[in-house]
Amino acid sequence: MADDYLVRIGRLIRDARQHRGWTQSQLAEALGTSQSAVNRIERGNQNISLEMIARIGEALDSEIVSLGYAGPMHLRVVGGRRLSGAIDVKTSKNACVALLCASLLNSGRTVLRRVARIEEVYRLLEVLNSIGVRTRWINDGVDLEIVPPAELDMAAIDADAARRTRSIIMFLGPLLHRMGRFKLPYAGGCDLGTRTVEPHMIALRRFGLDIAATEGHYHAVVDPAVRPDRPIVLTERGDTVTENALLAAARHDGVTVIRNASSNYMVQDLCFFLEALGVKVDGIGTTTLTVHGVPTIDVDVDYSPSEDPVEAMSLVAAAVVTESELTVRRVPIEFLEIELAVLEEMGLDHDRSPEYFADNGRTRLVDLTVRPSKLEAPIDKIHPMPFPGLNIDNVPFFAAIAAVAQGKTLIHDWVYDNRAIYLTDLNRLGGRLQLLDPHRVLVEGPTRWRAAEMMCPPALRPAVVVLLAMMAAEGTSVLRNVYVINRGYEDLAERLNSIGAQIETFRDI
Repeated sequence: MADDYLVRIGRLIRDARQHRGWTQSQLAEALGTSQSAVNRIERGNQNISLEMIARIGEALDSEIVSLGYAGPMHLRVVGGRRLSGAIDVKTSKNACVALLCASLLNSGRTVLRRVARIEEVYRLLEVLNSIGVRTRWINDGVDLEIVPPAELDMAAIDADAARRTRSIIMFLGPLLHRMGRFKLPYAGGCDLGTRTVEPHMIALRRFGLDIAATEGHYHAVVDPAVRPDRPIVLTERGDTVTENALLAAARHDGVTVIRNASSNYMVQDLCFFLEALGVKVDGIGTTTLTVHGVPTIDVDVDYSPSEDPVEAMSLVAAAVVTESELTVRRVPIEFLEIELAVLEEMGLDHDRSPEYFADNGRTRLVDLTVRPSKLEAPIDKIHPMPFPGLNIDNVPFFAAIAAVAQGKTLIHDWVYDNRAIYLTDLNRLGGRLQLLDPHRVLVEGPTRWRAAEMMCPPALRPAVVVLLAMMAAEGTSVLRNVYVINRGYEDLAERLNSIGAQIETFRDI
């Protein structure tokens, strides 16, 4: 084997190991070899067999043998199994990505505890690393340390990684305080139709940010003389819009009032983090936020984001759809109360523990036990509303839940252009869903699920809904190309297997 191939393979193995948060010693232990052997392999100084490459790829859950081409990951699901026991909810994906963007406000060291190890986070880390931010996983890969450079190198930004995440849009708020001119690649993410960035622009223009969108980039110019002289009224009560306005206000030397703000879970976590940075925020949990900005932030901060209510809802849905008794621990109850009220109306048998606080000391958690229940379709339609209404991201899970309930349920997913269409993929698994228009689906239950092989929908929550239905279907199903699930869930298949599912991860060779 030529030396250059050995070096290429070594680099891939090193990158995959670091991506997983392992040391050379940990990989050596998994392979039954020595740390020095792993070091030689990573430096390209060790002849290595295809069998060893395959073993390394399996240990690191990474496609090494393809020499740099990341082959798609698939799931093989043996369904019809009951879940049991207990499972903890992971930290919030949407809070973690907002906090990664917010770390750009701070000149000091930021440590985020129990960060979700998901593809969306990895893409943002790639972007941050490319512009000079030093990041590393610490405490056995559980926590994340972030140290910014004195000057960001925006010319070196990893455009491919940036275009694979919509979260890149939240760089605008922090960056307008760090440089007078910069450009960002267009934001990507789920395929959910046209989601305009104009609400972001309306809010950020008040801080002097002017954007021209051309040739795949947002070209930004900042006028430091422009300052918000009256309350900012957001034209939509969006989560990322509110977060961008908060990020811009945090280092504005004055008081900024933001009206029609989202009060959703990730916004509250961002507010708590800003307070840890020394930025006072009044009105947390309401639709009017008053931010007392500071022009310079240079502190060493340690923060623990709270748990993810959407993951909690997906785990509850997994129990409902598979007719299982399951305890979901560390549920952020404030952000799931409407969903539980609807499920109670449908006949869900469940109970909850007394409340306790998350590690951030602010978010209220409970442990929720769900039992097999005979569900009836709700009288009213299922539709999202801004918090404290039913969470937009939780609407798709009601498609799977309604499919096991007696009667017809109307689901009105009015926020996204395409997402309701993806829910009809459940028909491939025996569901009876009728698409009324691009936003409304009529679901008829109960459903006798059947196994199938299919491609993963290109939107995160509908993709997980299909996986849950496969878990309920007798027989073996295959869900192909599940990258979108990995964007939002950490080790989902492995964690579901820990409570009784049978899901195998594999790739085509």
